Amino acid sequence: MDWQVFALGSAFFAALTAIFGKIGVSDLNSNLATFIRTVVVLAASAILVSMRDEWIRPTQLPPKSLLFLVLSGLSTGLSWLCYYRALQLGPASRVAPIDKLSVVLVVIFAVMFLGEPLTWKVGLGVVLIAGGVLLMIL
Repeated sequence: MDWQVFALGSAFFAALTAIFGKIGVSDLNSNLATFIRTVVVLAASAILVSMRDEWIRPTQLPPKSLLFLVLSGLSTGLSWLCYYRALQLGPASRVAPIDKLSVVLVVIFAVMFLGEPLTWKVGLGVVLIAGGVLLMIL
């Protein structure tokens, strides 16, 4: 399958995450809710890796990959903690668009740190996304 199929799946499940998360934190501390979500993700990932027989020894992990996956995990955890707290305090229809400013930041970071090109289409898309977020939250 092409990467676009998985990207659409990501968007679909991210939308469900906002809706289910908003309901889930309505009667629960947002930090505990994040912990429960994390345990579910961990279990689901472990089952998938086991089913596909993709386990490798920790000593076989490339150090650079391990470092950046740990940093990514920390970033994910902090993102989720902030996201669930925001959902607990605000409406999902306004929290989710602000969260999607991550798209704008990813493009900026990809250009700065990964050397990805900034085409006029990507630049225009970033401006439109940022404008759309502002329109939705003001």
